[in-house]
Amino acid sequence: MVNILLERYMIDAPWLYTELKGYFGGSDRVLVVPFSFRDSRVKNAADWDAHYGRVHGKFYPGIVDSWKSYGIDGEQIEFLNYFADTKESARKKLARADILYFIGGLPDRMYERLAEFDLLAPLADFRGVVIGYSAGAAIQLSEYHLSPDDDYPAFTYGNGIGYIGDFYLQVHYTGSEVQRESVERVLRERRKPVYAMREHGAIVVENGIVRTIGAVERFDPNEIL
Repeated sequence: MVNILLERYMIDAPWLYTELKGYFGGSDRVLVVPFSFRDSRVKNAADWDAHYGRVHGKFYPGIVDSWKSYGIDGEQIEFLNYFADTKESARKKLARADILYFIGGLPDRMYERLAEFDLLAPLADFRGVVIGYSAGAAIQLSEYHLSPDDDYPAFTYGNGIGYIGDFYLQVHYTGSEVQRESVERVLRERRKPVYAMREHGAIVVENGIVRTIGAVERFDPNEIL
């Protein structure tokens, strides 16, 4: 299994493309999972379509076009639609996928919606390539932490899908005091390494082997920050 954890959504960025091109094939089918949206922004099917729909979605071109560099076109890409899909149709889409793509947003809401669709167990059994940025990276862990920010006023832990249980992840790392305090808390409370990704950073976990790309720092529980 391959898990790809990204800081940003630009999966076809030149610095990243050369590192990832070997994981994707032109015949692969991608399932995009946009379940991390904010309730205040996507309230109904019309809002969902305005964000992710094929015709009107403002994020649709950026998501789909980024796969063209890997030889994957729009006809090979499906989206899970929170307002239109059923539990059954969602499972069928998952069964067809070679690649799962979790986008950014709110990881706790993503987890809740996946649970609502009874997808946590089948997702845990998936053995293809899983890629995600920001919240879509954090959700791949067994447990993630969130540093205080505009969306989350207090430090918190959250449940993930469970592909990765050996480390924690600090996304959008700038080295700020609040982030460093959060990293230190995780090291102290969970006694596992923390990888902190800056803007041009990525992590690939292939069959349990961790490879960092670009601007990624590793913090060990035995280190003093």
